[in-house]
Amino acid sequence: MKVTKKVQIALGFAVAGILLGACGSSSETTESTDAAVVSDCPTADIVDAATAEAKVNLIALPDTWANYKGILQSFRDKYPAIENPVANPDASSADELTAVETLAGQPDMPDAVDVSPAFAQEFDTKGLWEPYQPCLWDEIPTTLKDPEGKWVAAYYGLMAIGVNTTVVTEVPTSFAELTDAKYKGLVALNGDPRESGAAFAAVMAASIANGGSFDDILPGIQYFADLKKSGNLSGSDVTPASVISGETPLVLDWTYNYPGLAPTLAENGVTFEVKVPTDGVYGGFYAQGVVKNSPHQNASKLWISHLISDEGALGYIEGGAIPARFDALVASGKVTPEMMKNLPDPALTANIAFPSADQVAKAKEVLAAQWGPMVSGN
Repeated sequence: MKVTKKVQIALGFAVAGILLGACGSSSETTESTDAAVVSDCPTADIVDAATAEAKVNLIALPDTWANYKGILQSFRDKYPAIENPVANPDASSADELTAVETLAGQPDMPDAVDVSPAFAQEFDTKGLWEPYQPCLWDEIPTTLKDPEGKWVAAYYGLMAIGVNTTVVTEVPTSFAELTDAKYKGLVALNGDPRESGAAFAAVMAASIANGGSFDDILPGIQYFADLKKSGNLSGSDVTPASVISGETPLVLDWTYNYPGLAPTLAENGVTFEVKVPTDGVYGGFYAQGVVKNSPHQNASKLWISHLISDEGALGYIEGGAIPARFDALVASGKVTPEMMKNLPDPALTANIAFPSADQVAKAKEVLAAQWGPMVSGN
């Protein structure tokens, strides 16, 4: 199937109070935060220039993906003179790259993108980034930004098992448990890992769970080869209907794709739980940056600054994503206990590490060579 962000947000289901075992309930992703938001970024000259441009072309930002609906609205509220249309909200990272290349020099060329690490590297290789270090740059961990400012990772999440407990009553909490015969035909990857960032992360997480590492994805590929051979790995496409009906009741996806659509589950009488695999904790981010030679350079920089600002960061938290500046926000008292209920257990993220660009690139090469013969057959 064609793997897009639309496919990934199809899994964005959760019920109140279940996210990763955290207490309390998740809030609506479009609600405004009660915490005071103070930001003196970005600089006035960029704001003035962006206002003169009056538009920023965005792409691939679904409403329920990490609360982009709320973040887009807060940008409009703060800068009402700047339009921020989102082309093809459900586009994949590959689609974003195609749009940038095919629309180059045109008025509707994307000004900023939100892509997986593998595609951030491809953008870099092709010279498509316009370096920009937004305000609050020093509060972004080095692992969540390019040192030259080509991109920043404004948010991240953890790979998790989403379980339709109306169908699956014994909830698995590890990759090892997913191999049990009682889950035959029930485990679903969110797309093809050669194309989908979420599926790629699931393979990396499975590798860690089976003796691999950021430098060795092969154990993860072997894990899914074995899962397919046993019949546990479903070949069905993951859709809202397949999750609700029980056709794909066990799905692997990002933690921040579960809080957004709780009402959909409730309306269908579905109970749902989310568990970070105890044997394969894997964190992953998406990278945002200014596209080189795009038509609205200053408005694009303003958008990136907004994502990093308190407004953007707290907006991500509302959607269950962990903002890059999380530690700084906690230290300044801007993250309330109520907000924390949307996030993974802090013990899981305290020492989180991310693969380097080189590690991702090498893993992608191995996956491209081995996934077909070992797992998919094509």
